[in-house]
Amino acid sequence: MKILSRHYKKLKIAYIKVAVLASITAAFFLPHLETLESDGDNLFTVYLNGMQVGVMGDISEADECLIAARKTLASTSDEMVLAESDLSWEGQEVLWSAVDDKNVIIANMLTALQGSVKETLNRSYTVKINEYTVNLSSTQEVLALLQASIKKYDSQNNYYADLVMDSDRELNVLTTQIYSAREQKAEAQEAEETMTSTGIHAVLDDIFEDIEPASEKDFSDYELGLQELAFGDTVEVVESYLQDYELTPLEQAIDEVTKDQEKEQIYEVVSGDTLSQIAEKNEIPLDELIAMNETIEDENSVIRVGDELIVTVPEPELSVERTEQMYYEEDYEADVIYVDNDDWYTTDMQTLQEPSAGHRKVVADVSYRNNEEVGREILKEEITYAAVPKIVERGTKIPPTYLKPISGGRLTSRFGRRTAPTRRASTNHKGVDWATPVGTAVMASCAGTVSRAGWGSGYGYVVYIDHADGRQTRYGHLSKVLVKQGQTVSQGQKIALSGNTGVSTGPHIHFEILINGSQVDPFKYLN
Repeated sequence: MKILSRHYKKLKIAYIKVAVLASITAAFFLPHLETLESDGDNLFTVYLNGMQVGVMGDISEADECLIAARKTLASTSDEMVLAESDLSWEGQEVLWSAVDDKNVIIANMLTALQGSVKETLNRSYTVKINEYTVNLSSTQEVLALLQASIKKYDSQNNYYADLVMDSDRELNVLTTQIYSAREQKAEAQEAEETMTSTGIHAVLDDIFEDIEPASEKDFSDYELGLQELAFGDTVEVVESYLQDYELTPLEQAIDEVTKDQEKEQIYEVVSGDTLSQIAEKNEIPLDELIAMNETIEDENSVIRVGDELIVTVPEPELSVERTEQMYYEEDYEADVIYVDNDDWYTTDMQTLQEPSAGHRKVVADVSYRNNEEVGREILKEEITYAAVPKIVERGTKIPPTYLKPISGGRLTSRFGRRTAPTRRASTNHKGVDWATPVGTAVMASCAGTVSRAGWGSGYGYVVYIDHADGRQTRYGHLSKVLVKQGQTVSQGQKIALSGNTGVSTGPHIHFEILINGSQVDPFKYLN
């Protein structure tokens, strides 16, 4: 009996040793066990994109692990990596259970993210010029695009473009700056001369500059060629992350930016303009000019000085403004000399001296926007032989205006050739007719003196008025005359009532304007 008891004790000790060893082994090689609080679900099996990534006791830590996994994924590429991250879990309530280490869960999440990478976005640069935008892959391509716009006008490669931070913007937006290699060289040379010209030498230089008068430049003293160059449009460049298919090849971008495009601009009508001349000046077919402007009905529509019309002009997306210093010889016209005559109307003028062209040598700064000249400043001029100016005497008095003689009315016959509306009526209409009820007030179209008032054969009752500018107006087919010969009338004064007298097809007012005794189209003079 004692032997059995001793053997039992040995077995018990061995069992305890094995249990301790097993516990130590489990602590190193198995997920650790935790006693969990019993308050609803307290053990969570976590999934990422459908893949089980671990078991956790606190589900709030799952987001922290996912953030850590995404950071690790992002660090593997210089570009922006997008991947699906559908995080889910299943919960249960237990007393105690094994949970996974955070590092293990993060590693498993990284594996799940790598298997679901959606796309990689390239670091790129978006260039905006007015309403035009283009995406390029690097700042080197942006600079190549800008340099291509300059190269059209800078064959000597004296100017180069660079990107600088736009100080007027709160966000990080780049804009452009054009540098002149010649100006930078001159500034460096000036700085060097300033460093060496100090002390008494600098004082003496200033004294001699004050004493010696500046001599006039000769033609050979001017540095002809390109003087200034700048972009005519604001360029904005921002960093962006884009897919490959959103990027534009550099050669295509250069073609789009430098090639002339038809762009709409506003043209202001000046004195002497006609629609056909405006179309020719802007190299637009007349029918297209009419189609672009709703205010123009056809080629006979009236346009006035100051009217604004839409025209199209060929311009690149990125305009370049430049100034070139040029030497040239040319025939030139002298400015017209006007002699004012206060007794004449502004419509009256007379040439007192005919002009003749002169000849001169010139150095000038000529400004361009793309290929269109926008300004010219003459720096030096030498007259070979002088031009003779044109001398014109002109009036200063504002001429009288002419108004429609009735309010309302329906236009029934214009000035000029027509089919005779009735027997004895003329086929060459000398005035304008408006149909209106008998008794409508007829007013003086312009201030003047009544030269005739009464019966006028084919006119029926008629009134003639002479005006200060030598013109005459006539009002025919009246029912009643309210003025008499020799009476002075003002513009808009009631002079008669309309009617249907004389050779007439119905109640209307017949109106004429005469210049030097001959009828003219009243519509050309009515205000």
